[in-house]
Amino acid sequence: MRDPYVTRAVAVAVEAAREHGLPAGEPVVLADRSNVLVRLGHVVARVPATTLLTRPGIADWLARDVRLATFLSGLGAPVVPPTTDAPPGPHLVKGLPVTFWRYVRHDPARVPAPADVAASLAQVHEALRGYPGELPSDGPAAELRRMFGLLADELGDALPALRTRLGEVAEAIARAPGPVQPLHGDAHPGNLLVTDEGPLWTDFEDTWRGPLAWDLAVLARTSLIDGAAALAAYPGRPDPAGLTPFAELRRLFGVCWRFVVARRFPHRLAEAREALAAYLA
Repeated sequence: MRDPYVTRAVAVAVEAAREHGLPAGEPVVLADRSNVLVRLGHVVARVPATTLLTRPGIADWLARDVRLATFLSGLGAPVVPPTTDAPPGPHLVKGLPVTFWRYVRHDPARVPAPADVAASLAQVHEALRGYPGELPSDGPAAELRRMFGLLADELGDALPALRTRLGEVAEAIARAPGPVQPLHGDAHPGNLLVTDEGPLWTDFEDTWRGPLAWDLAVLARTSLIDGAAALAAYPGRPDPAGLTPFAELRRLFGVCWRFVVARRFPHRLAEAREALAAYLA
């Protein structure tokens, strides 16, 4: 049986494409995780899926994604741009927001070199420093607090300890030195397309204005490439020790996110419980 999130996403992507004169035949699902990405000829439609379970006002998140990518692509930063063949959105179709992006030919099986990932992220960071728009200032900590409320039943007796840990980590981050600026927000290679012209970043949905160390901690913790090598290749060779509270926040976020995923895929609840037990051990 097809995932109902995917079925619904494909249907609204096709409908939105037709409404805006874009190709709508032969939709191809490119990804079906937090968002469903549907290729429609030379355009890709992005429709929220798992994120619907935890993010109120999800259209606002997608709108930030479009605004930042438009700004960055205008500066020549290495990002996937929104389409210019129609307004990129978000377009609301049957209760779901849809955004449109230029399809970029890429190789999903190709693993990017850590140095290339670091260099391209540094270019994005440099361009982001000039972004004039408003962005959230509390990022993943605020989303974790929402998840604690959403997942109270699943987290059960562990919830007080998790709240305490988040408070400790948030205090450590508030004391941490270093620059604050607009961030990618989820800067791991899963949000990077490897093209013949080089790596291109995508998915700025999680963007916020915070310490640069957050993006670097996300990069360092990735298992998709050698995260330590990527961090070492980032300009200035950031000290991993300075990323400790940010890496801890990322780890806590990942544990709780597994329970969000399990709400969509109940067979993954045992996996989430194991991750929580390991975190608290």
